[in-house]
Amino acid sequence: MKKAHGLKLSFFIGLIGIIAVGCGNEEAAGGESGETIRIGFQTGNTLNVLRESGYLDERLEEEGHSVEWVEFDQGGAVMEALATGNIDYGNAADGPGIFAQSEGKEIVYVGASLSHEEGIGVMVKEDSGIQSFSELEGKRIAVMEGGNHHYYAILALEAEGLSVDDVEFVYVSDASQGRAALETDSVDALASWDPFFAGVEYSLDVTTLDDQVTGYPNRTFYYATPEFAEESPDLLEIVLEETNRSDQWANENPDEVAELISGIIGIDKEVMDIVVNRRDYGVANIDQDIIDAQQKQADDYYELGLIQNEIDVSEIMPIDPEWSSNQLETSEE
Repeated sequence: MKKAHGLKLSFFIGLIGIIAVGCGNEEAAGGESGETIRIGFQTGNTLNVLRESGYLDERLEEEGHSVEWVEFDQGGAVMEALATGNIDYGNAADGPGIFAQSEGKEIVYVGASLSHEEGIGVMVKEDSGIQSFSELEGKRIAVMEGGNHHYYAILALEAEGLSVDDVEFVYVSDASQGRAALETDSVDALASWDPFFAGVEYSLDVTTLDDQVTGYPNRTFYYATPEFAEESPDLLEIVLEETNRSDQWANENPDEVAELISGIIGIDKEVMDIVVNRRDYGVANIDQDIIDAQQKQADDYYELGLIQNEIDVSEIMPIDPEWSSNQLETSEE
């Protein structure tokens, strides 16, 4: 449960333009020598730590393989690249996987992050007079439609006896637009996600509302193409193990991680200190608890009209596949 708090300092979030670079000449297949694994990542997520650590590059080189890093600006773009065969593997939040499956895109979940409940929240201005989710009835809340923070806001409202019909969700295109909407009083509240959530907490006079949400882990997932998972489980296992290895380094070196990601995305280190110090890094094999939480979210998305087709996430979330590893973490529900 998050406790209400206000933070006051001045800061401006400068966003770097994100590019989706072209793909390599060789696709990873069959684990044969000389293969190039094309990995899609988003600026600021955990794969940045893996990329900068060099762990994966070094291990793949030992095995006679290589890696190509492909940058994207959002999880939906990662899903599209997987579905069209432009990358082999990628990292995105829980929502993009649900949307992709509902739309018939061919992907498979191959691993999960540890839960990260503190990485999302709903904020109001300190002088708004709003102190709880129950006081948001009739108010306007800025969100990116279908994002983890949107789902969290719905759950927090429901925990107070409210529904989506009791508030007005204002859909924004990105985090900066949501921040601007709160600053200009175009909305009464802003739901956001780290590092942008921490950036607003750090720089504006806001209160993060206490919640009564339980059972929502707010995980990110590791996804692959079915072809890569089927034909190269040994390479996939290596990628997951080295991601977890770099994540454990991140847990042991939070100051260095904050400095690293701050330099990559252009956000003050003080903001990244908040982000890094309120999460535990790690990669877990998919298990039944993880599937159950993702299925509940998918069912809720269908009931809310966020997706058009009901889905069974277990169809693409295999337990104990060939690429599972005993070097990964245990999920914590």
